[in-house]
Amino acid sequence: MKYAAFCRTQADQARSDAHETALGNVRERCIRSATAWEQMAERAERIEKTKSDRLALDEPPTD
Repeated sequence: MKYAAFCRTQADQARSDAHETALGNVRERCIRSATAWEQMAERAERIEKTKSDRLALDEPPTD
């Protein structure tokens, strides 16, 4: 599993936990956690794209 997918799974779980809790402070913590996981997923996707772009530039042309 790619790290971005793992992060998205964790964000989904945090949102689910936020929805299920009756405690306001726990809900807020879960929402903050979900936001952080989403940001990590986006960052991981940007890094993966940058890596693949760089690798594509490094590949010799095929004739």
